[in-house]
Amino acid sequence: MNPALTALAERFRAAGYECFLVGGAVRDALLGRETTDIDLATNAEPPAVKALLQASGAEAVWAVGERFGTIGAKLAGLHVEVTTYRAEEYTPGSRKPVVRFGQTLEGDLARRDFTINAIAQDLRTGALIDPFGGQADLQARLVRAVGDPDERFAEDPLRLLRAVRFVAQLDFRLEPATAAAIERRAAALRDISQERIAQEMHKLLVARRAGLGLRLLCDLGLMRYIIPEVLEMRGMRQDLYRYKDVFEHTLHVVDNAEPELALRWAALLHDIAKPRTISHVNGQTHFFGHEVVGEAMTRRILARLRCDRDLIERVAKLVAMHQRINNYEGDWTDGAVRRFMREAGEALDDLFKLSRADLTTRREDKRRAALRRLEELRARCDAIRAAEDVAKIRSPLDGNDLMALFGRGPGPWIKPIKEHLLELVLEGRLAQDDRETAIRIARELMAQMEAQPANTVR
Repeated sequence: MNPALTALAERFRAAGYECFLVGGAVRDALLGRETTDIDLATNAEPPAVKALLQASGAEAVWAVGERFGTIGAKLAGLHVEVTTYRAEEYTPGSRKPVVRFGQTLEGDLARRDFTINAIAQDLRTGALIDPFGGQADLQARLVRAVGDPDERFAEDPLRLLRAVRFVAQLDFRLEPATAAAIERRAAALRDISQERIAQEMHKLLVARRAGLGLRLLCDLGLMRYIIPEVLEMRGMRQDLYRYKDVFEHTLHVVDNAEPELALRWAALLHDIAKPRTISHVNGQTHFFGHEVVGEAMTRRILARLRCDRDLIERVAKLVAMHQRINNYEGDWTDGAVRRFMREAGEALDDLFKLSRADLTTRREDKRRAALRRLEELRARCDAIRAAEDVAKIRSPLDGNDLMALFGRGPGPWIKPIKEHLLELVLEGRLAQDDRETAIRIARELMAQMEAQPANTVR
């Protein structure tokens, strides 16, 4: 037991109040997992809680959640939230509860979502208070709603997602009555803000069993209210003759990917456009342009979930470029490798991680060959990166140089000349500082462009 928390509980007791550790901290301690969430419950009301925290030497005390009975503090380096025992009543159609204080500890635990989160611990003695069988459910590895599951989910439909998220994080199972209630009440997710849904999805995607969680979201009818586009992948074959379900492949890629948020989102969405781009030509199945369509779909999906711009850009880039590495055949010139590196930019390392995760073939010979190609390209990129900063490679002549050289104003005529010069630099056929050669080449290109009426220089 943390000495600072024990001392805080003693101070509450001396003032005539109770103070118990509750929620995730108790659950995780019983599972042997580390936790950063320190939630305490007390019968003291917020003004008394603030005074006791300050008297305990808290470095900071804040009251952002005071009207809901929660006071936050930084105590001995810990982030602590102390909440007054309370009951919550919801009016139909509203997610803002009416909070009523004056409850007992058991009454407070009864309002919690799942039994494994409804265990309290006496900070002074270490004794557990477990009125709803949370310890037994931890041992059985079950996520079970406290009391009537329909009532718990009606109070806050986000709990529908939280249940699945705990399954994915802890590698537990859903208790059957709880699972049935989730399926019955799935449509209630329509009442939850996209921001809250996104936060739960973020946590689920980086969980230990993210693939299992995603499967449950689909099986229980929740996914249609989150990312309905995912459901289009279920049962869709990637090959006319061998069954390779796009959805099953996607779950494998998610589980194969390292548990980093942008990477896991990209793993989920990398083939999202395959159902919309499928075609069959001469007995072959194709998904022409699915990475382009997928990039656009990714942007729409993540924007709909109100994700931040940086995450959207990172995931969209990975989806747009996810095939590039696995299409490498060893015949790329150094210039082609440099162009790929420049286009990938900061996403380069994540692209290699995604490409590795995307290798889900069961044929070991094909997998080994693909890994060899991936590692070869990785080595070439590393060698080039060690020798030069590819992102800083430039044409010897910029737009201003070209306008001065030809006495022309800005216009579309500049781009093809600049890009050709840059290509020569990337291929190693022109030095970045060789302006004399660059000027000669630019004059030759301009002469060719002017000689072609269809490409009138403007």
